[in-house]
Amino acid sequence: MFKYGIDILTLQSVNEITNGSLKAIINDDARAKINSCRNKVETIIKSDKVVYGINTGFGPLCDVQITESETSLLQKNLLITHAVGVGENIDRQLSKIMMICKVHALCQGFSGVRLELIERIIYFIENDLLPTVPKQGSVGASGDLAPLSHLFLPLIGEGDFWINDEIIPAREVLLQHNIKPLELQAKEGLGLINGTQFILAHTITGLLKMDYLLDLADVAGAMSIEGYKGSSSPFRKELHQIRPFKGSIHVASRMRALFEGSQNIASHENCERVQDPYSMRCIPQVHGASRNAFYHLLELAEIEMNSVTDNPIVLSETEAISGGNFHGQPLAMALDYCSIAASELGNIADRRCYLLIEGKYGLPRLLTKAGGLNSGFMIPQYTTAALVTENKSLCFPPSADSIPTSLGQEDHVSMGSISGRKLNQILENLEKILAIELMYAAQAMEFRRPNTFSEIIEKNHAIIRSKVDKLEDDRLLKDDINNMIQLVKNERLIVKLN
Repeated sequence: MFKYGIDILTLQSVNEITNGSLKAIINDDARAKINSCRNKVETIIKSDKVVYGINTGFGPLCDVQITESETSLLQKNLLITHAVGVGENIDRQLSKIMMICKVHALCQGFSGVRLELIERIIYFIENDLLPTVPKQGSVGASGDLAPLSHLFLPLIGEGDFWINDEIIPAREVLLQHNIKPLELQAKEGLGLINGTQFILAHTITGLLKMDYLLDLADVAGAMSIEGYKGSSSPFRKELHQIRPFKGSIHVASRMRALFEGSQNIASHENCERVQDPYSMRCIPQVHGASRNAFYHLLELAEIEMNSVTDNPIVLSETEAISGGNFHGQPLAMALDYCSIAASELGNIADRRCYLLIEGKYGLPRLLTKAGGLNSGFMIPQYTTAALVTENKSLCFPPSADSIPTSLGQEDHVSMGSISGRKLNQILENLEKILAIELMYAAQAMEFRRPNTFSEIIEKNHAIIRSKVDKLEDDRLLKDDINNMIQLVKNERLIVKLN
């Protein structure tokens, strides 16, 4: 049982709440914090004190005071006017993660919203009432204003829900559930749409995917080395202890485990070849550097998951601080760093594909014995090259850019929403690149028989062969590539080591 606003949200727990394997509730302690903060807002409303977002306009209109009777309309107008996102809708699971993260932030008792509002969002989560949210329109500084506005329009009976694969107007869905739209009160609209939950949801999704792909990249690299008859000596523990980067040490350890018991590796460890190309030899350094970027983003994401990122922050009956916790820069910069890290995993994988079709060290050119009549595996490397270049083009850091908005009141923005979306695009391309490398490596390993490999590599080779046959003569490779991509997307290959 996870307690919103009390327990620590982690990558694992947010994933489990999303898929329904972990129940999340508001317990009495969280209820007390929420109600206490709401009482502070009510006190401010009845006082003569001017507090941004409670009894003033927003952004450049912060100097316009709003009467108590106008408060509800102000909050409703805030959602309606800020719901200006464009483009395709994000995946519905991202909408769910956004709501989970927002509920956890609101339950910490600094946002001043009513318990009733939070309970309504939880009802949406638990009943898979997932609002539609356009991909584009957030600059990631006053929070993710546009996407969060779309996310919470259904609270007031506006916007749309995903119901199965259909988009249904929220008002119809609420009627089916016998639910009346809420009338927002002071501070609630601002509490809903200020925050980094769009950036954060993309970060969480990216981290979950990248965690698997980092491990898979090691497996693919090891299989390529086996097919290439490469050396395992660059992964010796002594080498990495004298340059002890966390990522490098971890990858080198994994590579040693992936080669443990390999008859194929043992058969040529004392051959006359002095060294392998960098894409084989430097796997711990390159994959390890990507892991270091992953570790950094993970650390920041778990801080953000448990932070309050709306504005203003209500501290007492007389004090509400208007600050900048909604600014997405802490995640934006790290997302851009992680995008480069993910791109590099694909870059080095493509180089290993190229080495396997060169025709060296007992491998036939293009991994086919009947070259000439057959093109073998010549052309899939064109695909990896194209995907790698596409990823490189996606590595421009949006966080390095800023366009002033809100008449200059919001004069530096993070563009972190774009950073988060681009990381996930790069990871989708990486899935395809690694799928093709694994197909190449499995073919190359066929030419090393009757040598055997480590238990985990043999198991993965068998999984690949259950979907893709050894290539003897040319055939349509489209289906083979798609089968490999599905193996990767569905995380069917074994990457965790005992």
